[in-house]
Amino acid sequence: MQKLKPFLNNRLLEAGCDEAGRGCLAGPVYASAVILPKDYKNGQLNDSKILTEKQRLFLRNEIQREAIAWAIGIVGPDEIDEINILNASFLAMHRAIDKLSTQPEFLLIDGNRFNPYKKIPYECIVKGDAKFTSIAAASILAKTYRDEMMEKLHEEFPHYNWKKNKGYAVKSHRQAIMEHGSSLHHRKSFMLIDPQLSLDFEPLSED
Repeated sequence: MQKLKPFLNNRLLEAGCDEAGRGCLAGPVYASAVILPKDYKNGQLNDSKILTEKQRLFLRNEIQREAIAWAIGIVGPDEIDEINILNASFLAMHRAIDKLSTQPEFLLIDGNRFNPYKKIPYECIVKGDAKFTSIAAASILAKTYRDEMMEKLHEEFPHYNWKKNKGYAVKSHRQAIMEHGSSLHHRKSFMLIDPQLSLDFEPLSED
């Protein structure tokens, strides 16, 4: 497992920022901002995508306990449709940063683009969730909180199977949209039905 860097600049109070749910067809996009102590170490911490659900939940509890500050930002489907998913991801990060109990002096952003937040300097880090502890921590918080939200929404809309697919664009999710239509939680600006899938799809018999 790759060893993560604890910080980019030792003299500044850094917050790592990451989002979850950007590529989904349904549900909000979540972002998290996390400020960790400079001497924080955890050999299990890594990009949330390569951890198990059990590992993510365990690490989430520790991150929240050990962090100087952490927060979650959320942007819903209607806002995503209005401003597009890229800007919605930035807005979710802004909302997370704005809720931090301690204001950071520098931001580490996962990815290659960002809309500046106030006048706080920042650095975009491609695949930063596999390079810096604070971004990895943010990725874990964003993903676990979003996953829990999609599991709650699943109870109201079980036919989309969000408990399992979390709203991502898997074939079975698209098929469910073809059968049942879209919900208020779907992103209408996204291509909800794959044109190729619609050609192959055979409706269920009424008999």
